[in-house]
Amino acid sequence: MTGTAPAPFTADDYRARMERAAREAAAAGLAGLLVAPGPDLVWLTGYAPPAATERLTLLALAPGRDPVLVVPTLEAPDAAKAAGAPALTLRDWTDGKDPYAVTAGLLDARGRFGVSDNTWALHLLGLQRALPGTSYAALTEVLPMLRAVKDPAELELMAAAGAAADQVFEEIRTVPFAGRREAEVGADLAGLLRRFGHSRVDFTIVASGPNGADPHHEVGDRVIERGDMVVLDFGGLKDGYGSDTSRTVHVGEPTDEERRVHDLVREAQEAGFRAVRPGVACQEVDRAARAVIADAGYGAYFIHRTGHGIGVTTHEPPYMIEGEEQPLVPGMCFSVEPGVYLPGRFGVRIEDIVTVTEDGGRRLNDTTRELVVVD
Repeated sequence: MTGTAPAPFTADDYRARMERAAREAAAAGLAGLLVAPGPDLVWLTGYAPPAATERLTLLALAPGRDPVLVVPTLEAPDAAKAAGAPALTLRDWTDGKDPYAVTAGLLDARGRFGVSDNTWALHLLGLQRALPGTSYAALTEVLPMLRAVKDPAELELMAAAGAAADQVFEEIRTVPFAGRREAEVGADLAGLLRRFGHSRVDFTIVASGPNGADPHHEVGDRVIERGDMVVLDFGGLKDGYGSDTSRTVHVGEPTDEERRVHDLVREAQEAGFRAVRPGVACQEVDRAARAVIADAGYGAYFIHRTGHGIGVTTHEPPYMIEGEEQPLVPGMCFSVEPGVYLPGRFGVRIEDIVTVTEDGGRRLNDTTRELVVVD
């Protein structure tokens, strides 16, 4: 697939993110943030170290201090090439030295720090030994909204990822379903995601017939038959930002009941979308979608939350679920994906990624939500 490459994020973009993260840490009563390799580090610095490294790599952010990235000496040249490197200081350590002693000198010896969720226990325990007066909390607990509000450049990337996923659906609805295994259609989905610009495929759910009643079935060896309802849910990363969409198709003509359940889920998805506007609590999106399904007598068969945040990962805060009182803010992106799952029979799910605007919401997926008949 050809197209204009998006403008890369600059050192100033990463500097602004790190400064905001440090401010939000201070506002949350933290002495700072410690960010290990993973999506948070990529978002804050543009640096993605080797995935298999066991050597300590850690970004230390604290209010009023320059950001410091602690890296192994042998990986420092790669770290220095990261787009965000000009906005921070590199502090390298060599094999045979104690990386925790190096890091300890950057931290308040009695501070409480937010730590990225995927920090290795090995490294956190090492820091605790070096600084026994410190304490730690998971980043998604203390700053769950850190990455939730996207800036205009991020929203463009999210929209492009959504448009690419839409192209995938338009293509997959034209391929044969009957007589093929779910895994074969899943392979088609993965290939199409890559064809339309995704660098990473995170999931390709193809749940046919009774398998559709399992929301996370993914793919299997079941041969798809005429008369099957098939839940398709797929997504991944394009230019570093996520896509995730679900549509439910039918192989051949559906029954009246199958159409009725599909229409119900479509109405629920519309109700959830219509509930999106600034200041509304996340749980209200869940309530709006769930009420439609419950009022029709299918409430016991809607067995998951209505949505999840998405950005540099395909699942992240905020979550559209009862009890989540976080208000919606312009720039947030999340799924709206109600479903009905009838055990042993079939399932239906319809999902769009939605972003909050100044006066409501905007869908980032635009393929038809009507029941599509496939061959």
